[in-house]
Amino acid sequence: MSQKMGSASQSKRLLNYPDPLRGPEVPYVVERKSNPPIRGWFICAAALILEYVRFVREMVWRNAGFGDLRKIRPFIEDYEPWFEPQIVPYPDFETTDEVKDDLENDEIPETEAVKRDDLRHKYPQAKYYSVEDYRKLYLSGALTPLDVAQALLPLIRRDVENPTEYSSAWFDSKVDKVLAAARASTQRYKEGRSLGPLDGIPTGVKDEYDIDGYETNLGSKNIYTGTIHEEDSITTWCVRKLQESGAIILGKLSMHEFGLDTTGNNPVHGTPRNPHNPNYYTGGSSSGTGYAVSAGLIPIGLGSDGGGSIRIPSSLCGVFGIKPTHGRLSFKPGQNHCLTCACLGPIAADIKSLATVFQVICKPHPSSPFPPLKRLSLTAPPNGGGHPKVLGIPSAWFARATPAIQTLCNTMIRRLCSDHGYTAVEIDIPFLPEGQIAHAITVLTDAATLLPETSNLTYGNRILIALGTVTPASDYMLAMKLRRVLMQHLSWLWQQYPGMLIVTPTTSCEGLPIKSKSELKWGVNDGDRTLQSMEYVWLANFCGLPSISVPAGFVNPESGLVNDMDVQGRGEVPIGLMAMGEWCAEEQLLQFGAVCEEAGADRRRRPPIWVDVVKKAKEEAAQRG
Repeated sequence: MSQKMGSASQSKRLLNYPDPLRGPEVPYVVERKSNPPIRGWFICAAALILEYVRFVREMVWRNAGFGDLRKIRPFIEDYEPWFEPQIVPYPDFETTDEVKDDLENDEIPETEAVKRDDLRHKYPQAKYYSVEDYRKLYLSGALTPLDVAQALLPLIRRDVENPTEYSSAWFDSKVDKVLAAARASTQRYKEGRSLGPLDGIPTGVKDEYDIDGYETNLGSKNIYTGTIHEEDSITTWCVRKLQESGAIILGKLSMHEFGLDTTGNNPVHGTPRNPHNPNYYTGGSSSGTGYAVSAGLIPIGLGSDGGGSIRIPSSLCGVFGIKPTHGRLSFKPGQNHCLTCACLGPIAADIKSLATVFQVICKPHPSSPFPPLKRLSLTAPPNGGGHPKVLGIPSAWFARATPAIQTLCNTMIRRLCSDHGYTAVEIDIPFLPEGQIAHAITVLTDAATLLPETSNLTYGNRILIALGTVTPASDYMLAMKLRRVLMQHLSWLWQQYPGMLIVTPTTSCEGLPIKSKSELKWGVNDGDRTLQSMEYVWLANFCGLPSISVPAGFVNPESGLVNDMDVQGRGEVPIGLMAMGEWCAEEQLLQFGAVCEEAGADRRRRPPIWVDVVKKAKEEAAQRG
């Protein structure tokens, strides 16, 4: 097969960069069959049948389209398989003494793109408390980290007589640990020795992360707490960086069991409902993080993303989330159990908070091949740093979204082009429907390999894992070959349009509805809706790309209208706009997010259940005297 070598500039910047090779020119055709949703106690019977009757598993596997890669075999069989899509930047200038000194400062410079005070004055309904807001209050002495922790704990604790609705997002909170960290932070501020922008900031982490003193359940009944220690600690590297920065980790946040679906439904520990519309799910699998940030409990939180699990809840809860380049954030000392697709990353209430927490947690583990990331800036250099500000629009794929979502996202793109200097270009990417199947095959095979014993798992996941056991090795290899086709084609696209961001909606569907109370008890398996929610997000996971979701507005799923609320103000669900960047282009994505935050400020508003934590903390502190 004849292949071009990567451009000189690309090869100098990134190690393992894919050869830029245009993929086969094939029409965009979706021939997906529908699969009936399974809810309530019926899901128990379905799981048992699939587990014990192989020909039924195989029939469902074929009906779900998992065998469709065989149809494109002649196009992809000569490509080499690509198993882990990790593209690493060379150290380059980031190892200079100047940059090393700069890395000691985690403060994100103020950006001209986001005029926070002006936007808040003009759109008060969109105001969330940011990392910067909390820090200013602490530095002025108007509020302390201990005040904030004491105000939040009664809201999030489950081990009290009357837990609040907010506790549904939290699996566990160790009160003694929280208060000890808050007291230590308060003392540091009193003595003028704050650790930096995250000192005293309330936050939480998805149950996928290990923390000393906490169990890790991965959303299940079982215990999966890490056993590998570094410096006598099992705490995940990203969480250690938060702790070292002085952040107050309030506890473990809810998640869909094993992160294997996109609703956030959890019959084991309970399911947080969407803060904007309680008849809908938050999206998942980082459901608790999306909920807690959207409800105003925390300005930042940590999630993970193997198939949109940061970006989907960010979109459906109306907040910001970034999936980094594959491998950028370390799972150490634990293991990445979905090494082929999964990443760790943050969700935040605003773009500067997102950049601030990302700056802290992306500091490389000693074993990481990634060099330190230079201090981020949310202001793009003039003329895009030498490249035009290009948005790549795959129109046929984009049109898979509902008409209302297309309207929201297209009008946002037009604003970016007319008011912020972007140019939209039409692009094509081959084998997108097949690529989504390849991603699903990969993730479910990983899960089936990791979880051979399923009797203690939720029924929805038992169905998915049963399907994962059916995939032949030859089909798995076709998926890995298709990964290379896609990565090389993307490399070719960036050769044509340097610095381009690929822009789509975050999801193609208007939220994930809760159809019945029984599904909250037993679980749900709705393959069609899952695929719709993952229509766009899978590509970044499968190819290792960084990707960001930003709020784009609201849609009423019942009427299909944009910004259409019922009389209680709860008829809508938020929708996100997503951008995917070239490998290691997180800073460019954050700059794009800053522009979108300004351009879409009139489309944001807090949910009805939003908590004014600052007001609550001040009032309770005054009562204590």
